[in-house]
Amino acid sequence: MPRVLRIINRFNLGGPTYNAAYLTRYLSSDFDSILVGGTKEEFEESSEYIVRGLGINPIIIPEMRRSVNPANDLIAYRKISKLIKQFKPDIVHTHASKAGTIGRLAAIRNDVPVIVHTFHGHVFHSYFGSSKTNIFINIEQGLANKCSKIIAISDKQKEELSEVYKIAPSEKFEVIPLGFDLQRFQENNVAKRAEFRRQYRLTEDDVAIGIVGRLAPVKNHELFIRAIQQVKAKTNTPIKAFIIGDGELRDDLQGLCSSLGIDFQYAPNGNAKPSTITFTSWIKNIDTAYPGLDIVAMTSLNEGTPVSLIEAQAANKSIISTNVGGIENIVIPNGTALLTKNNCISDFSEKLLELVDNKELRESQASKGWEHVRNKFHYTRLVHDMEQLYYNLLNQHK
Repeated sequence: MPRVLRIINRFNLGGPTYNAAYLTRYLSSDFDSILVGGTKEEFEESSEYIVRGLGINPIIIPEMRRSVNPANDLIAYRKISKLIKQFKPDIVHTHASKAGTIGRLAAIRNDVPVIVHTFHGHVFHSYFGSSKTNIFINIEQGLANKCSKIIAISDKQKEELSEVYKIAPSEKFEVIPLGFDLQRFQENNVAKRAEFRRQYRLTEDDVAIGIVGRLAPVKNHELFIRAIQQVKAKTNTPIKAFIIGDGELRDDLQGLCSSLGIDFQYAPNGNAKPSTITFTSWIKNIDTAYPGLDIVAMTSLNEGTPVSLIEAQAANKSIISTNVGGIENIVIPNGTALLTKNNCISDFSEKLLELVDNKELRESQASKGWEHVRNKFHYTRLVHDMEQLYYNLLNQHK
């Protein structure tokens, strides 16, 4: 029975947790799998409940964290190396950057036959300055050289990694999109919509616009807030905006609202009053939030495959997003989503205004979402694709 050691950066809400958890839980019983992960950052919401809800008891390495810390990173490396010696995996599969660096180094050192790494996103632009970015690129190039296969989660991401950043030759990559259990986004949506809009005191006429994700620089919530200000000034349609998520920039973003004269509130428990912008913090059962929204936005400077846009389509919601990373591979441009130039307030606010004022356009986009994602991004497809890759790689090492 082949043994798979799966290593993820940390258990925080997002695509990597779902990806790693579904693969660990639903991979064929022909495989023996262990899931290892680090700890979330202070402002992040834990996703351990997702993993444990699938019947998985993960191994937690507290020292493996998102931030670079040589002492903690060395401890994490030694713990993973010890685990490899004990478990003797045939495959080590790492997910995202920190786990990818520490996990692959340990796998290389311990002569693991098959080493696979998934890029859920990358930090090669919009995160750091050029010197630091070049260091990360050089590290990834070296590690990629020792990998059996590198997984990109979209065609666009593969193109960026192989052609733009030269991480590895194109043939070293396999494109395997993310997969999720999306059925819950189609269930009880009338009741969910009514409850969300009651909780946040929305009228029937209010157009609710939401953005879901970490409050971090790369997510560019400033663009969202400025666009809301501009659209509100130009439309007669009443709009309400929801910033769903949390992070280190919450105070800064609320300060921006104040400086722009936008009324806002922080309502993490839903005890809300009518406000132009509501900061909800994290909503764990996110399927209860989408039905209450009319438009789902994304303003990121850099993305891999954003889960919120897959979920929004599964919930039949209209979308507006910056056209970065793999986004054009997960939506239907001008079909399920309007895509805008990166970090362009005029383009974003103009297209958001179009959606706000055009109910027929919103409904047309929304109607196509579920059919677009229901099979393409289902976890059964993800598991099947990964099993086939594992078998092929193991056969090559016989």
